[in-house]
Amino acid sequence: MKVTVRETPKGINIYVPKKDIEAHVIKIEQAGAWGGVFELDNGWVLEFPALEEVPKLPATFEAKVLSK
Repeated sequence: MKVTVRETPKGINIYVPKKDIEAHVIKIEQAGAWGGVFELDNGWVLEFPALEEVPKLPATFEAKVLSK
């Protein structure tokens, strides 16, 4: 699913446009310089592709839903 990731004063924020859901990242199991498994404050767990460089945010990514 496509999600938008942005940096806020409270940390990393994820927005899922098709579901109109916005949530904050509470835990990251990082893979590479950026990416890996992100746990959100709404209970969702998303997997992002591992990148060798930290991307400029805001950015849109294809994330895999591991659990809802």
